[in-house]
Formats: sequence, C-alpha cells, structure tokens
Amino acid sequence: MDPINDLFARSGAPAKTKFLLLGSPDFRSESLMNRVRSLNLEHVSPAQMKGPEISRRPVSAAAEEATRLALMRRWFFARKPDAGFVLMDFPATLLQAKVFDEWLDARDEALSAVIHAGSGSSESVVQHYRTLGLLVEAGDLAA
Repeated sequence: MDPINDLFARSGAPAKTKFLLLGSPDFRSESLMNRVRSLNLEHVSPAQMKGPEISRRPVSAAAEEATRLALMRRWFFARKPDAGFVLMDFPATLLQAKVFDEWLDARDEALSAVIHAGSGSSESVVQHYRTLGLLVEAGDLAA
C-alpha cells in the first residue's frame, strides 16, 4: 500500500472530520499528533469525561465497561451530527467498537479514518477497523 501523503486532504470539511486514535502515540507519530491537536475539532477521551462524574469504584470489569459505554453514548448523541471529533482511548474493546459502529449507523455518519498511533490498543479492535478498510498506521503517514 502506498503511504498516504495527506490524511487530512480526503476528510472533507475539517469541521466534519471524525478520527479515532488507537493506542498510545509514540515519538514517531509526534508530527501527526501535532497536526491532530491543531485541528479545530472536539478532542474526546473517556478519561476526561469520567472526572466530573461521581466517582464510585465499579465492582467488576463489566461494570467499568458499562459505565464507559454510558458516558460515551451520552457524549455521542448529545453532539451535533456534523461536528467533527478526535476520539482517543475509545473504543478499547471489540464490543465497544461494534457498539460505536452502531451509533454511527444510527446517525448516518462515518469515520474519516482510524489511526493506529502506537502500542496499547487491543489487537481485535485494530483488526476490526483494518477489516473495514478504515485503519491507517501512523508510521505510514508522511510528515
């Protein structure tokens, strides 16, 4: 596959661009991260959203996942449909990825790209977006 020269050129209007960032960015993707930060898009992470919530320790991983899905669902359906975003740390599991795909379908929206920014992402999530043809490796992007 030829490297993508400008990931942002095919995204349409910058305000409508929708990205997922999978994994923890490393030093090689610093240029990409600087470009993403410069976009006038909402940057969203479940970790940011959890702070304002009343913090109670979930008793299980299932409860933690349910809480994360509820937070993200509230954010997703409260935003304007044409508003762009950069979503980090979500989806973290294959279940979350499939649920997120259903949310996009329900609002007739599509992701611009899913950027595999570094290690730390679930291989099943990476493979899911690779199968859908949305995955772009951060290392393949030209500086």
